[in-house]
Amino acid sequence: MPLANLNQSTTASAPTHTDKGAMAVVTTLFFMWGFLTVLNDILIPHLKPIFDLNYAEVMLIQFAYFSGYLIFSVPAGKLIDWIGYKWAMVAGLFIMALGAFLFIPAAIVASYPLFLVALFVLSAGITILQVSANPYVAVLGPPRTASSRLNLTQGFNSLGTTLAPYLGGIVILTAVPSMETIRNLPPAALQAFRVQQASSVKLPYLGLGLIAVALGIAIAFYKLPVIAHVQHHKDEHLESIWKYRHVVLAAIGIFVYVGAEVSIGSILINYITQPRIGNVSPKLAATFVGFFYWGGLMVGRFSGSALLQRISSKAVLGVSATAAILLVTTSMLTSGHVAMWSVILVGLFNSVMFPIIFTWGIAELGPLTSKAASLLIMSIVGGAVIPVMVGALADYIGIQRALILPVLCYVYVLCYTFVGWKPSGPEIIGR
Repeated sequence: MPLANLNQSTTASAPTHTDKGAMAVVTTLFFMWGFLTVLNDILIPHLKPIFDLNYAEVMLIQFAYFSGYLIFSVPAGKLIDWIGYKWAMVAGLFIMALGAFLFIPAAIVASYPLFLVALFVLSAGITILQVSANPYVAVLGPPRTASSRLNLTQGFNSLGTTLAPYLGGIVILTAVPSMETIRNLPPAALQAFRVQQASSVKLPYLGLGLIAVALGIAIAFYKLPVIAHVQHHKDEHLESIWKYRHVVLAAIGIFVYVGAEVSIGSILINYITQPRIGNVSPKLAATFVGFFYWGGLMVGRFSGSALLQRISSKAVLGVSATAAILLVTTSMLTSGHVAMWSVILVGLFNSVMFPIIFTWGIAELGPLTSKAASLLIMSIVGGAVIPVMVGALADYIGIQRALILPVLCYVYVLCYTFVGWKPSGPEIIGR
């Protein structure tokens, strides 16, 4: 979780109990950005036929969204230093609302580039929320229960990712004619068709934007506790984080893991609607994606905390990466329900990867923890880069064979399990 340029003083000055009211308020943010993030998985199959896009072009949806983590993570930390956690959350919600409202003009003029702009603005607001809410939850109570609080809020984040494909599929996905019919429409009729089809996104994003504004106003008036024991430090007096091998390896791990997770989620509706895979309607496919792919991730996150108390994180990550490799490879080499369910079940094993890699990446760094966390959160940009690469592969060798790239990502995670877990001292990478 991003720590946004903070360093805790002694645990003696830390809170002795968790503020449940503040936890409830902040948890709603986790749910909301999870919901909005996974709505991208509905936009991809919805906008692809409307604008006659290939897979590489439609994956620009994820590129526009996840590139915000790279661009806005550091400014978000500076914003927190300037106005504090509470007002950073309010600002993030208002910027997120602006991005949601931009979907309305994008739909009115049926402009794919404007949809991408709206997603980019939306990601700016969500990045600010990520960088402010995660560390706020971590320091909102006793240090010994910090991981429990984060697991709880991440579970509600996954609840949002589970519900979004189902509800979004009902409201947004509509039946469209064949691509041959669409391509034969005269220019005026084609534009009218695009406007009519794109209009289905207006109401849901208007509603989400209004909810974000309402939450922003509510948090502005809510007396969130000030975390007095959090102190800021000046980064210029600290060592370079690039000297720590385990941090760099973790950053690569976050990059490839998020890229694999987002790539699979992005293509899944198109993948399982194929006649030789699931042969189901897009709306039914959206239900499968929500309740089983993202739902599996939710179940894994809620149960992961208890599991990690009994089994070492190294064993859990190794088994999860191995299972992901086997499941995706099975989907590549088979067809029908075997191919469909094997790739859907990957969501369950994705659940524990991010928290384990992130925890290893910030281990034993003291005042450098926040710098390492900033690097790791920026590595989420893998969700922008790898889906576009998978889309380009799908255009060239087919969507099923394109799963080879997520397999290679999981292979790195498996290798990282054995070489990246141990904290390293400062050493110049490459020497």
